[in-house]
Amino acid sequence: MAFVWRGLLQAIELLWQGDAEVLGITLLSLKVSGLATSLSLLIGLPLGTLLALGRFRGRSFLLSLANTGMALPPVVVGLGVSILLWRSGPLGSLRLIYTPAAIVIAQVIIAVPVVTSLTAAALQQLDPRLRLQLLGLGASQIQVVFTLWLEARLPLLAALMAGFGSVISEVGASMMVGGNIRGQTRVLTTAIVLETGKGQFDRAIALSILLLTLTFLVNLGLTLIQQRRPPL
Repeated sequence: MAFVWRGLLQAIELLWQGDAEVLGITLLSLKVSGLATSLSLLIGLPLGTLLALGRFRGRSFLLSLANTGMALPPVVVGLGVSILLWRSGPLGSLRLIYTPAAIVIAQVIIAVPVVTSLTAAALQQLDPRLRLQLLGLGASQIQVVFTLWLEARLPLLAALMAGFGSVISEVGASMMVGGNIRGQTRVLTTAIVLETGKGQFDRAIALSILLLTLTFLVNLGLTLIQQRRPPL
């Protein structure tokens, strides 16, 4: 257990001294995962709303697809994105492989099913009479949707937290499409894998503590927003 305490002390030391490399890795992790989560929200929120409120052929199949996507293995996503972005692949001309953009793409694919599925579940739990009442009062479809989002704000914020958690802790896809290049695509999870492989357990534990702290602080902020009481 001694190396655990050494890892904890090193984490404090790295933060206190402001290690440039660790700071860069941490900021890149937050930037990449934050952008991926935001994009997944922009895609998953309206898609989940459509699946929850719409009535069309194939809806149940799409819901099942979204639910299945919540368990999509990151390494499979990494393989698929790598094939698309590889130099000889369909999108190879974009030269995105081994860049932060490639990591964002992979993480968006991972997070979208999570946000979509949880959004659909949150809206389906609302009383269907609320929608009918709003329409009866003359509300437009857009006004109805925004009102339903407001009513389901607590589980929707939980969906956002779940989406962020699915990407900030992801390592397989980031390693495959980003390459874990120092100073360019190395994020906290891939750095932890690297340090562990080198036998540098102290530094790996320090980075793990930083990752957990970062995840906690982001989720703490979202939880405070989630639990804030609306004005009377």
